[in-house]
Amino acid sequence: MVKKFSMLALAGLIALPAVASASGGANSNDLERKIEELSMQLDQLKAQMAQGSGGSGVSQSDFDDLADTVGDLEDRSDSWDLAARFKWYGDFRSRLDYYNMTGVSGQDYSNDTMWTNRFRLNMRVKATENVEFKARLAMYKAWGTPIQVGGTGQNGNGQVFPMWDGNSTRTPSDNAFRVDRAFANWNNIGGAPIWFSIGRRPTTDGPPAQLRMGADQRLATPVAYMDWPFDGISMGYAYRWGVESMGTGRVRFCYGRGFEDGLESDAANALSDMDFAGFSWDLMKKGNRFINIQSFLAMNVFNYPDFQDPIINQMAGMPQADGGYGARMNLGNILHTSAVYQDKFGPVNIFAAGGWSQTDPNSNGMFNDVMMMQQGMAGPNTDSENGYSTYIGARYDIDQIGLKLGLEWNWGSEYWIAMTGGNDDLYQSKLAARGNVYEVYGIYDLPTGGAMSKYAKTFIRFGYQRYDYDYTGSMDWNLKPYDMDDAMTAMGFSQMGLDPAETADQLYLTFEAYF
Repeated sequence: MVKKFSMLALAGLIALPAVASASGGANSNDLERKIEELSMQLDQLKAQMAQGSGGSGVSQSDFDDLADTVGDLEDRSDSWDLAARFKWYGDFRSRLDYYNMTGVSGQDYSNDTMWTNRFRLNMRVKATENVEFKARLAMYKAWGTPIQVGGTGQNGNGQVFPMWDGNSTRTPSDNAFRVDRAFANWNNIGGAPIWFSIGRRPTTDGPPAQLRMGADQRLATPVAYMDWPFDGISMGYAYRWGVESMGTGRVRFCYGRGFEDGLESDAANALSDMDFAGFSWDLMKKGNRFINIQSFLAMNVFNYPDFQDPIINQMAGMPQADGGYGARMNLGNILHTSAVYQDKFGPVNIFAAGGWSQTDPNSNGMFNDVMMMQQGMAGPNTDSENGYSTYIGARYDIDQIGLKLGLEWNWGSEYWIAMTGGNDDLYQSKLAARGNVYEVYGIYDLPTGGAMSKYAKTFIRFGYQRYDYDYTGSMDWNLKPYDMDDAMTAMGFSQMGLDPAETADQLYLTFEAYF
């Protein structure tokens, strides 16, 4: 029995490479264990042949061939192990948008059909037992054009912002594959629940964005009010409350660079780097219940960033009288604090979030009243201004038919600032709005058969967003927020060649596949 079993097992060993390749996910440890078992059986068979035991049915030539096969597989197992350490997964999204906005002048602007494709590829691999590298590459482009899609130049709040470091991979551009995330984690430092992380940070689509995006879990560290790709470091500590109802928690210190000034002179008015520093605290997580508080300081914020396109960058640096932004300069600091609460009761997911922003301008001022400054009736605004935001929503899951229906509302005050340069709303970040934004959406899981991996799912998303602005300049800290109901607002912006959005409507439909 032993001899027959050994022969069957050794013969079947030849099929192992094909099985491993076809599965695409064979565990290297399992393969090594099987090879080791078969090697032991081969040794047993060799011993039996050496003792002259009859009935084995194996010639010396057949035995040598099988021994060579086992030896070859042992050599190749190292390659299998190397390949198996890399985990690959990704997603593809094709999206159709309809967008219509009405400027403060009363003029309508629209894009009836805006098609985009987005492809993202994730990778993770361990260097050592406690050091892991994670990365995500992304391509995001509009149909029918290899360049970034803008507008007429008069759209104000409705125009796609030019590409820069804070929205790279997050706004439609060309078909290039760019680094969206790339960072290394050193976990379990000194055997304690402490970790260190450095690289291009996972700071986009944070909670509660995963609910309306159809994701099963949290997509990023910071609350969605901080939706800004940047490079930096973090160090954190994980803990258990010791009370069952409170679950676990994590607290992190984070630092990053939002703008690199390059080689500069030591002059007093030289441009400085823009940096972020603060903390993100998962106060508690138990099942679906989650509370996070974060606070950070954006130091030496710029009046405008470095744009990827050299022509746009050159034009931006032109004097304001010639249509540019003028010289690039630092304006001061911004303190930003926000919190989010999430939970689920039966089929109903709920969340509530709030934010507070406070400016600390230098002599260049923030929220400057340029209309009055142009007339020589005002100077830079060096006062500290406070802004506030509220964000609530719910999603009802109808699992029997694979349908999820959601409703969201957010509001921003006159001086509210959201750090959402990497938003996924195509034209204008809804969480940056100084006014009200309403959104209704649905997610339908497509009946496309069994999943081929734990990452796999296919669905469509459809939704409607309504923007009602109370003040101009959403996400901008340069110009004063002007009241939309003030008749002078339209006149003043008309003289500057701008027409900020007063209202906007957006419809979207997506087809998404995760694999």
